[in-house]
Amino acid sequence: GAPGREHSSQIGFLPEERGLYRRMKVLETIVYFGQLKGMDTASATAEGKRLIERFGLEEWTKSTVDKLSKGMQQKVQVAAAMVNSPKLLILDEPFSGLDPVNQQVLEDLVMEMARKGATVVFSTHVMQHAERMTNRLLLLSRGKKVFEGTQEEARARLPGRLSLTSQGDPSQLPGVVAAQRTGGTESWSDWDIELKPGADLGALLQQCTTQGFPLRRFESHRPSLHDVFIRLVGSGQEIAQ
Repeated sequence: GAPGREHSSQIGFLPEERGLYRRMKVLETIVYFGQLKGMDTASATAEGKRLIERFGLEEWTKSTVDKLSKGMQQKVQVAAAMVNSPKLLILDEPFSGLDPVNQQVLEDLVMEMARKGATVVFSTHVMQHAERMTNRLLLLSRGKKVFEGTQEEARARLPGRLSLTSQGDPSQLPGVVAAQRTGGTESWSDWDIELKPGADLGALLQQCTTQGFPLRRFESHRPSLHDVFIRLVGSGQEIAQ
């Protein structure tokens, strides 16, 4: 057989374009894909029914795929990719067409599989999904890699930001790139601080203490993956785990 064929039963794949047989019924479809991965009919049926229940498709179990909405078809295709409990799950835009409730159901299922030891690779343009679900990122811009690493490594590429309320000017503190006064009183000033990428906040706070730099507020602003995406990639590109 083809190289790697013996491992096909351990792989699940969700393409961006739907690959369902429109005249097959929902449960039949999921069972069929399970059988293609080497499952026996009883096991594929049992797991198919479990996934149908998780996705709230019980009412359409015996409906043909062509009678379903696009969102329902997406749920069927996701179930078909997961039915064999793969060790490697590859999902291309898995949340496309799903409402927020079913997006959460899918997130929960994917995270359950990951906790059980599966490796999950997925592409998405929705930063919130990447932020909640990934431990490693690959950022692509026009087909070229612009970043690969952990979320924290990605955030460290951006300047840090602080909000301070102090009695002195923080612009000379270590790691501070810029300090803009945003308000306050005669005694205390509010500051918006930009820090060097990767600046050590703990060391900065300790420096304030040892130098006798009076502080009333020391509030850090953690960059989101949306911020990282905009800074490193720009709009209209792709992020993948």
